[in-house]
Amino acid sequence: MTLTSTHRRLAVGLLAAALPLSMAACTKGSSSAASGGGGELTMWTHNAGNKAELAAIQKIVTDYNASQSKYKVKVQAFPQDSYNQSVVAAAASKKLPCILDIDGPNVPNWAWAGYLAPLEGLDPTLSKFLPSTVGKFDNKTYSYGYYDVALVMVTRKSILDAAGIRIPTVDSPWTKDEFTAALKKLKASGKYQYPLDLATSFTGEWWPYAYSPMLQSFGGDLINRNDYKSAEGALNGPKAVEWAKWFRSLVTDGLAPLKSGADPAKDFIAGKSAMLYNGTWTAVDTRKAFGKDTLFLPPPDLGTGPKIGGASWQWGVSTNCSDPAGAQDYMKFAAQDKYVAGVARDTNNIPATDAAAQQVEGYGPGGENQVFREYSKKFAVLRPVTPGYPFIATEFTKTAQDILNGADPKTALDQAVKDIDANQKSNGYFQ
Repeated sequence: MTLTSTHRRLAVGLLAAALPLSMAACTKGSSSAASGGGGELTMWTHNAGNKAELAAIQKIVTDYNASQSKYKVKVQAFPQDSYNQSVVAAAASKKLPCILDIDGPNVPNWAWAGYLAPLEGLDPTLSKFLPSTVGKFDNKTYSYGYYDVALVMVTRKSILDAAGIRIPTVDSPWTKDEFTAALKKLKASGKYQYPLDLATSFTGEWWPYAYSPMLQSFGGDLINRNDYKSAEGALNGPKAVEWAKWFRSLVTDGLAPLKSGADPAKDFIAGKSAMLYNGTWTAVDTRKAFGKDTLFLPPPDLGTGPKIGGASWQWGVSTNCSDPAGAQDYMKFAAQDKYVAGVARDTNNIPATDAAAQQVEGYGPGGENQVFREYSKKFAVLRPVTPGYPFIATEFTKTAQDILNGADPKTALDQAVKDIDANQKSNGYFQ
């Protein structure tokens, strides 16, 4: 998997944020039979531009179709950049497919809007999946995914050794002060344009996925998770303001660029940066360049432990399917460990189950990729499980960008809280 294809998978999830929530709400409760019939189950995926993942999903579909004669799943792949709009338009006209993939943080919104039907009879199977790969809302399970990704600090052992910097571990990550001191040492060496590349050139869902875990590590959050009604205190309290000032200081102190290059991983490999904040999808290219000198380190502990974003693309069943029994049957078949392993292997991502991990090279005990699963298990935080998340994501992105560009942290965060709270309230808190 290339960085570009994976990043676009992350970015496409935020496209739904631009769509009015009222449009989503208009389909709530609809049950029109617009998909399926005659034993044919239509499946939609965003993977038209991702040959590896599309082929892995097609393999599952081919096996399922050959395993029985009652149903036939037919795959329709969409360009990633237009996928979410296609789903929303189909929902408005009650023409959703039977089976579809969903970016993990959008599951609550699509479930609340009436796009998705709860999965049935899969709880024992899904109890073995990484929690971040199972989509839930209102105490019901709506989706599952074959993999997750982990955000890491990518660097080289030789770089840290030359600067006399300790190599952190999953059990002993860098503290905030230690991380800052390391970056200053790297800057003082004069060997790099910037000691750290935060990949700020990425757009869309990358911003809340990548940078809200830093906020959470400080002790703040995007919204209060006890009832998901208000962001007051979570997004504009002392810890959040402290995060914002620190985030901005990375730029003002010359430790990270205001805007990264178009391909931060390529810049890291070229020696422009000493350290790269990015996803595990960079492992293939960086290991090819540097071999065993490559390090994939946990994010720093900024106060309450390291945090990384959890949940990637998942699969669910729509409420428009005229043969829900068939769709549910496919979902049970497709949840087998061998298929989890196949999709994770072909996309170079973290397998969702322990059994699947044993089948994927590098993810067994002592494997070079096993640390990625450890990070996901120990540090992953789901984006807020509220249908209001797309709006929250948009507000956080705008606010974080404004802060990096010099906006007053407290003023910017207060405005974000005001806007988020107004949206939650205007939608009846999505009850």
